[in-house]
Amino acid sequence: MATEFSRTLSLLRKERGVSQRVAAADLGVSQALLSHYENGIREPGLAFVSKVCDYYHVSADYMLGRTLARDGSMLTAEEILNAAEPSNVLQGSVLATLRGKLITSASGVLFGLLGKLGDKDAINAAADSLGCHIYLLYRLLHRAAGGSTAYFALPEEDCAAGAASAGASLARTDYARALAKLSREKAAFPDMSHETLNRAFPGRSQGMIQVLSTADGQLNRLNQSGLK
Repeated sequence: MATEFSRTLSLLRKERGVSQRVAAADLGVSQALLSHYENGIREPGLAFVSKVCDYYHVSADYMLGRTLARDGSMLTAEEILNAAEPSNVLQGSVLATLRGKLITSASGVLFGLLGKLGDKDAINAAADSLGCHIYLLYRLLHRAAGGSTAYFALPEEDCAAGAASAGASLARTDYARALAKLSREKAAFPDMSHETLNRAFPGRSQGMIQVLSTADGQLNRLNQSGLK
């Protein structure tokens, strides 16, 4: 709880534009104690969590990083995409932090499920595929920020030609092959019902659902526009 709560607590105060001193006074605690809460040094009680929710007009699930929606509901794909618009309050570090929480939660659920299977090939292939995508995104940011191309072993021209994308595609193929092998061997796959995931991964399962919903909506729109 401490990590998610403290980060969101600090971001909401900065978004509101108030100092720690003012926020502490409004919440009925000392500035030192609020600082400890915001830095994750101390974990607050339920009474303080309730005060914070009322003060910033958000739900407890939002404060704990269980959802991006401030009222505790699950956001639609359009709402998440619109969060990046200039008129929206979810900007900059706030948006980056919340989106990062979702991806972290989703990947935690994915590897938690793969861990139950215990198949090294599937786990390694999934990690390799995700790693290639992160590599591509980070490399683009690194280049845009003026970083030296010598930082990476893969030459720039080969990366631009799709070598990293090909690596991600190959890893996905290996992943699918590993899962198909497990199916043929009648492996005991984990129960992936909504209720079971919520019990096995409290909090994080909401992040997975949100990521899947957003991606599914984006891909469906792309698919429909391509068919017209």
